[in-house]
Amino acid sequence: MGDDTKILVVDDEPIVIKSCTAVLKSEGYNVEGMLSGKDAILRMEQTPYDLVFTDLKMPEVDGITLIRWIKQKRPDTGIVIITGYPSQDTMKDALELGIIDYVPKPFTPAVLLDVTHRAVEWVKGKAPAEKKVPEEFPPAMIQEIDRVITQYKGKPGSSIPVLQRCQEIVGYLPPVVQKRIAKGLNMTPAEIHSIVSFYSFFTMKPRGDHNIRICLGTACYVKRVEEVLNKIKQDLKLEVGEVTEDRKFSLETVRCLGACGLAPVMVIDDETYGAMNPKKVPEILKEYAGKD
Repeated sequence: MGDDTKILVVDDEPIVIKSCTAVLKSEGYNVEGMLSGKDAILRMEQTPYDLVFTDLKMPEVDGITLIRWIKQKRPDTGIVIITGYPSQDTMKDALELGIIDYVPKPFTPAVLLDVTHRAVEWVKGKAPAEKKVPEEFPPAMIQEIDRVITQYKGKPGSSIPVLQRCQEIVGYLPPVVQKRIAKGLNMTPAEIHSIVSFYSFFTMKPRGDHNIRICLGTACYVKRVEEVLNKIKQDLKLEVGEVTEDRKFSLETVRCLGACGLAPVMVIDDETYGAMNPKKVPEILKEYAGKD
């Protein structure tokens, strides 16, 4: 699955590098590890990587400094941060630099793979994306998007309210909309994408009438939430990030739903289902299938 994707993991905790390497190599990714930002820079001066996973808090050369170096010297490299301390200020700095996503500490193999697959899709898809037929939207919708951009342009912290309004207008935030917003706000597409991928209330793909979210956090993972996820995929003939042909259901995975005491957890629309197991899935889906 990993093909020829080259990944560098940078963290001053050997156990993190060991964990990432074991999980990602099992999926066929080409993975190396470095224990410091300084060593990572020396390595990257010699070897290009498709993705870099980096901790933020490291001695000498910290994660933000490393990210700035990568953006200047290796701008085609995708960046994912690994952090156990996602403070608002630090995450704001990382997002503004254009990271793709983040992995929280401690992480489960499912979360790491989920983030990695989406990050690889973004990095590998940047070049061919321009060749795809652009998504077309009604002129009135485009005009409303432009009106929102103009309304907020130049105001501090404008990106999130603009993205929220544009998602309300379109229903989701596909690449063509993200690029239009980036251009209008004088930001790079990578900066906009990193914000969209970081906040769970944004979506880059259309959602069905009923959106299913499955938690891949530690509490849910150890209680075998993947069996629930696989049952949903099997019953609906649906993969994560897709919408059923009748547009009735869409399926997403998230890092945490804030209901660890109910693990394993599934949320459909605004309804939370705790202590989930595969046997409960058909009856719950049947209930929503009959709704308008």
